[in-house]
Amino acid sequence: MEHRTYPIRKVLVLAPPMSGIGGVQNYTRALVRGLQTILGDQAVRLCAVPAEPVAQADGTMALSAATKVRFLASAFIQVFRGRPDLVICAHIGMAPAARLIRKVTGIPFWQCLHGIEVWRALSPSKERALKSAQRYIALTRFSLQATVDQHQLGEVSAVMLPPPLPEGASERPGCVSPAAFEKPVVLTVGRLAASERYKGHDAMLDAWSSVLSKVPEAVYWIVGDGDDRTRLESRADELGIAGSVRFFGALSGRELNRCYDLCAVFAMPACTELDPQAPRGEGFGIVYLEAMARGKPVLGPNTGAPPEFIRSGEDGLLVNPGEPREIAEALVYLLKRPVETRRMGEQARDWVQAEFSFERFCERLRNALRTDL
Repeated sequence: MEHRTYPIRKVLVLAPPMSGIGGVQNYTRALVRGLQTILGDQAVRLCAVPAEPVAQADGTMALSAATKVRFLASAFIQVFRGRPDLVICAHIGMAPAARLIRKVTGIPFWQCLHGIEVWRALSPSKERALKSAQRYIALTRFSLQATVDQHQLGEVSAVMLPPPLPEGASERPGCVSPAAFEKPVVLTVGRLAASERYKGHDAMLDAWSSVLSKVPEAVYWIVGDGDDRTRLESRADELGIAGSVRFFGALSGRELNRCYDLCAVFAMPACTELDPQAPRGEGFGIVYLEAMARGKPVLGPNTGAPPEFIRSGEDGLLVNPGEPREIAEALVYLLKRPVETRRMGEQARDWVQAEFSFERFCERLRNALRTDL
């Protein structure tokens, strides 16, 4: 590949700690891999924060002063050694460093916009840095607009770069189908954290009694773990539905794929609230794509970011996430129409394989790099 056809030849990516497996880390890995595919391995450098945040006296998490100094020093060393044409911030936490690099060297920087980290009020240093970015890389139009509105950015230069499917997610299942499990399964995948109750587990439990009244053989599988699991298990017990609800905890990739393959419907009616002090919601929601890639129709919210890539009536159904009755009606509709449900799942699989492959991700990224700064 002739890399010199691009006005941007070298890129430095500033990233949060990369030891985790969260959405930001996975997106950053895909971004670096995409840049290397386009520009070449030697043209792309990653500078990640060298340590995880530590607990503060007020209970919040923050990087230590020593970690910040080490990160900033490492970033400048990478700049002076590699002389990149562009710095990309994978998270708003790195933006002040990128702004300082720009002030010292003149190298422009682009800022990734994921979700709640940029929907909320920011510290003055992060606010100034956000506003000084030359371009924004947004996972969804919703996240971009929420950021523009919250921080009064006005007209901005931005590119839409949704995440690609995780490796292995688009592989067709083997000899596994919902029929291999004798009961119709509804599946939710997500962290069971008190801080992430917006994902909709409570709404699903509230809706489940109504589902059972119409589809008594249905079972509800919940994959994921966290500090809210005990409360949710108790709630299922209190609602009298514990016998048809199974909590799996955290699973390996292979085990998770089998759950996707065995379910009839994937459901996560996540809420979105743009409170400047405590925003909630999915900036994207990669689990929807994972389920769709396995040929499953999805039930998602009709607000926030998911409606940008879930086509209601084609790939599944969109509902008001705050209405358990509407959630139950949609689930019953899907569970009682297996032929239509399979058709939706097949359409969902074809859609995400075409629009959210790594190749499509690289195509979008290549187009962004070709445009003027």
